[in-house]
Amino acid sequence: MLGRLLNNRRAGDTHTAWNRPNLHGPELLTVSSRHIDDGGAIPLQHCAKNIGGDDLSPHLAWSSLPTGTTQLLLVVEDIDVPMTKPAVHCLALVEPAIAHLEAGALAARRPGNGVRVLRSTIGRGYHGPAPIKGHGPHHYVFQLFALSSPLDGTGASSPDRVRPRTLLSGIDSPVLARGRLTGAFER
Repeated sequence: MLGRLLNNRRAGDTHTAWNRPNLHGPELLTVSSRHIDDGGAIPLQHCAKNIGGDDLSPHLAWSSLPTGTTQLLLVVEDIDVPMTKPAVHCLALVEPAIAHLEAGALAARRPGNGVRVLRSTIGRGYHGPAPIKGHGPHHYVFQLFALSSPLDGTGASSPDRVRPRTLLSGIDSPVLARGRLTGAFER
């Protein structure tokens, strides 16, 4: 019932990391997954535990990075959440020597080598889809940004402590390349 009442309320793509002026850059990266086809359904194992999934982040791979990439920023957002802005389901920094992430590499407690998971809207690490029943399909956008200088800071300004929207707004490192993959899930 609640899903149907909120059916016309969706955050939309306007406020995603992808559309932030400070994160614009050439769209040169191809992001792919063994588990999700672009525009296709997200398998249940990559969904939240409270709906029967394993909360296991999917395998992700990307094309070659441009010269000068010092860090990758991965942002996963639900653009159909019934709020004014998309919900950040995962935010992570990845070393540029990493060419792909195996399934589970975005876990909060034991992230993969070269992965630093940050705060998201929900908590730390990957949080799989768990949309409201009856709200229709939700689209989850996996966005990857190749940054020319690493995100760092100490104390309250450390990327580990800052809220997701504050972190995304504060990035002033030029984006050398970016790419995205979208998966969908409906209950």
